[in-house]
Amino acid sequence: MASTIDFIFDFGSPNGYLSWKVLPGIAAKHGATVNLIPCLLGGIFKAANNRSPMEAFGEVKGKLAYENLETQRYVKKHGLTDFRMNPHFPINTLVIMRGLIAARRMGVGDRYLETVLAAMWERGLKMDDPGVVQATLDEAGLDGAAILAATQDPEVKGELVANTEAAVARGVFGIPTFFVGDEMFFGKDRLGQVEEAVGA
Repeated sequence: MASTIDFIFDFGSPNGYLSWKVLPGIAAKHGATVNLIPCLLGGIFKAANNRSPMEAFGEVKGKLAYENLETQRYVKKHGLTDFRMNPHFPINTLVIMRGLIAARRMGVGDRYLETVLAAMWERGLKMDDPGVVQATLDEAGLDGAAILAATQDPEVKGELVANTEAAVARGVFGIPTFFVGDEMFFGKDRLGQVEEAVGA
């Protein structure tokens, strides 16, 4: 039976973007599927009493510089030359995460995902500004106004909340997190272990 990789995801994580650029290739190599689960990173942090690396390690001498070095190594290894740190980081992703759920319900989830990932981590757009979001979606041939309107649908809001609560219940404390069966893996640097799990 083919494996499924659950990917706990929020657009606000640069490592979420970097993981997504590599994960589908791993899955395809082993005949696995990726189940991308939209969650709200802020909600996970709050429930897990966690903080972003910038906050948690900002006063640790050399820590953030080393994290940046590891990112550059990863980018080079996988040829992810389009990656740029968003100048507006951190960005409140509530609307665009609800938008992903809404876009999926409209049958355009994949195009929405790729459009917003590129806007966040290649183009450096301010994706917590509804006007920027709508223009970006429209430019990609999506119905930005309809998707933004759908972010106010109680069912869309409820699905994001439920996903986030379920992730926390599974032990998730940050993003990117992956599950193969009941085995949890955290961080893009664990993708090798994820591959071992799906290839076993």
